[in-house]
Amino acid sequence: MEIGNVIKNLRKERKLTQTQLATLLCTSQDTISLWELNKSLPDIESLVKLAKIFDVSTDFLLGLEK
Repeated sequence: MEIGNVIKNLRKERKLTQTQLATLLCTSQDTISLWELNKSLPDIESLVKLAKIFDVSTDFLLGLEK
């Protein structure tokens, strides 16, 4: 599964909007949208923040573990 799909699924499981997630990451809703559409990728800092927010490993976000 691509990282954008993982981010979108985790966000929806936690009942967060793209705007709410963007606020937690100090980024824009447009950035979240681009990630979820697999049109861009989060940088390393954002990847680590996403892992903390969703309480998963970075490997999970990257599809390296289930």
